Amino acid sequence: MTQHALGQIVVRRIVESICTEFDASSFFPQTTRDDWARHRTWMEPWALDPVSGNLVLTIQAFLVRTRHHTILIDTCVGDHKPRPLRPFWHMQKLNTFLPRLAAAGVAPEDVDYVMCTHLHWDHVGWNTQLRDGRWVPTFPNAKYIFAEVEWKSFEALHRRQPQPHFVDSILPVMEAGQAQLVSSDFALDDEVWLEPTPGHTPGHVCVHLASQGDQAVITGDCIHSPVQCVEPGWIMRADLDPALASVTRRRFLERYCDSGVTVCATHFPEPSVGRIIQREDAFWFDYDAADG
Repeated sequence: MTQHALGQIVVRRIVESICTEFDASSFFPQTTRDDWARHRTWMEPWALDPVSGNLVLTIQAFLVRTRHHTILIDTCVGDHKPRPLRPFWHMQKLNTFLPRLAAAGVAPEDVDYVMCTHLHWDHVGWNTQLRDGRWVPTFPNAKYIFAEVEWKSFEALHRRQPQPHFVDSILPVMEAGQAQLVSSDFALDDEVWLEPTPGHTPGHVCVHLASQGDQAVITGDCIHSPVQCVEPGWIMRADLDPALASVTRRRFLERYCDSGVTVCATHFPEPSVGRIIQREDAFWFDYDAADG
């Protein structure tokens, strides 16, 4: 689905790109050929490319419109951003994100809040855009919500080893006075709040939505691929604290399994939205059928 109604909240996916550049075994470096053999039949071709062996991942944000606010959850990779360690994202010029946001009826000036699940480069890219040679906040009227634990962690990392995305996608927001540092269980109101899900990064959060009895949770990088529902112990290579990430992911799956809560899985292949269910002795991601 590209749009989903939760009571009086409307959630819409804003897809920047479909990424097929990550080799599955490298993405989950502890896995073996035999590990993947038992999952290929159900993952190919929609979640695992049968020719390259690469994962199929969605790079997207979630546009959330409540009765009171227009909110973006994460902001993808961004255009014109120097990312030499990721050649396929380096200085990309897709020109997809803002046009698709406009097609959803939202101009940058309309956004009230930007909530970043964490501060990795594929979640903060459109925080800023290049204007007259300077990086400036893309959403001039928005408050950008960063978990304080996450901010402090990345600020310390940047001091030790300069991070390009910190310079072009995070610092300009701070310098513009648009950032709001919050606790990892911050509640915007009784419809939108954060849930701490540390491990992938120290201050990683999921975003919970609730309206008129309907609920949804936006995962960020708490979980990357539907294979991790079946294999919650599989560690993604960028998990800063692998053991904690695994514990957090399993707790997430246990909490939301058969709960009826809609799960908006940030990097899952399209349509990226469904529910966690129990299937025999494993968790399973049951995709929503509708896409419209």
